Amino acid sequence: MNQLIVVGFDHLEDARAAMKQLRALEGDGHVQFEDTAVVEREPDGTAHVRNEVSGTTETGAVIGAAIGGLVTFMFPVAGIAIGAAVGAAVGAAMDKGVSGDFVDEVKDTLTPGRSALFLVTKEADADAVTASLRGFHGDVIQTSLDSEAEEALRNALG
Repeated sequence: MNQLIVVGFDHLEDARAAMKQLRALEGDGHVQFEDTAVVEREPDGTAHVRNEVSGTTETGAVIGAAIGGLVTFMFPVAGIAIGAAVGAAVGAAMDKGVSGDFVDEVKDTLTPGRSALFLVTKEADADAVTASLRGFHGDVIQTSLDSEAEEALRNALG
């Protein structure tokens, strides 16, 4: 079951640094992401949202490429456009990631100089994820974790 974790950090660069550590955990097989996003509110108040490629986007692209390849073989010019459209439609239909409206809501509440990290995990070793975030200071904005795992995360960030 997918789990949502949204963490607000006290420093602008912390969300990106935390994501880098979590990607290392992903490489080691301790976590698998469905979707991720980093939100940063600059000291001047401007906000930036950086969405990373999600599993659904990757799947949609692969399906679109396969269909595009088949159609291109039969109808060369139309194949590329049809493949791209089908890939986008499949990715949208499969979308299980973070709601754009929710990201905007959190973005609007961040004070200048802060950042936030949005994670939707397919599978995760909660202890490894918590340990990788222990060096950062921030607060849990929202999770779908059980109360024990959420409390451990709050303590790690506190």
